[in-house]
Amino acid sequence: MKRYLTAMLRSSRLSEPQPRIARLRHSAIWAALFVFTTVATGEAKAVNNTNVEMFKLYAHMKVLDDKQYRCLVILWRNESKWSPVARNPKSTAFGIPQLLKMTETNPFKQIDLGLKYIDHRYKGDTCKALKHQEKRGHY
Repeated sequence: MKRYLTAMLRSSRLSEPQPRIARLRHSAIWAALFVFTTVATGEAKAVNNTNVEMFKLYAHMKVLDDKQYRCLVILWRNESKWSPVARNPKSTAFGIPQLLKMTETNPFKQIDLGLKYIDHRYKGDTCKALKHQEKRGHY
């Protein structure tokens, strides 16, 4: 009888939403880490849509605010189309954020440096950076 109750409780516990959500979150984190390490070790190789989505996901984890994230997506789409190997023929700008004299080839470090620049110049407001870019052609 005791084993029956234990199995029954175990079965009902597995069907509860909390453990199911925790299992999904755990799986998603491991999948993201696998993809991040795979992409990071590939560094500046061919960029495909999956890589771009991972770069955007990484940026969203750094920014957190949805409005600021949407502005960042538009800003860097205008600048580099989220390509870590994008070059500006008119200047020394390079990478996803198109920073001048950028030598970093790791796309995740490029995102960190771009966000650091926005934080320094626009006090972290990516929408201000986007408005400046729309007016002047650069941010």
